Amino acid sequence: MFQTVLNALNQGFLLTLALFLVTLAGALPLGLLVSFGSMSRFRPLRYVMRTIVWIFRGSPLLLQLFIIFYVPGELDHNIWAFSSGRFWAAATAFILNYACYFSEIYRGGIESIPRGQDEAGLVLGMTKQQIFFKVKFMQLVRRIVPPISNEIITLVKDTSLANSIALAEVIWAGKKFMKSDGLVWPLFFTILYYLAFTGLLTLFFGWLEKKLSYYSV
Repeated sequence: MFQTVLNALNQGFLLTLALFLVTLAGALPLGLLVSFGSMSRFRPLRYVMRTIVWIFRGSPLLLQLFIIFYVPGELDHNIWAFSSGRFWAAATAFILNYACYFSEIYRGGIESIPRGQDEAGLVLGMTKQQIFFKVKFMQLVRRIVPPISNEIITLVKDTSLANSIALAEVIWAGKKFMKSDGLVWPLFFTILYYLAFTGLLTLFFGWLEKKLSYYSV
């Protein structure tokens, strides 16, 4: 029985890991684009981006997950009907939500870099793109690693919300045995997966911060 439970939890964790990786792959670059929009000199774009960020940061992720999964499903019953529909509904909600959080971290990091570096770069004949990627980028990465790492670790735990739309992630797998066989320990056993995963991420980000300390100013 233990092996059966362990196999089910391992499969659930693989789905949790896939949701985590897809969210990061979408939210990190999208967040950078949103941050550029929220800092744009074009006021309509800036206001639209900041309003979107306000909505996603100011409302519960669980509610956003329900809206993205159920509302399109009511309009078109086939939209999430394919086999991985629940996964991509959850991924969409997570990407949009975390992109907004990441965008504010990016914006804070960019605005914290002294403007004198831009002026010095322009004097040297560099373009704004060259200044950003060759002068400011690594400083930005160094400044945002601590808050970004905190959000990423939070993301690991937030993936558990996906079981609310019956996505078979690791907690859903644990709950299944509680409902079918009356076993409680598989549900509590899932905490070991989260502790191990967040522990590895904590070690990785600690190592990364030390590597990037060279770029501190």
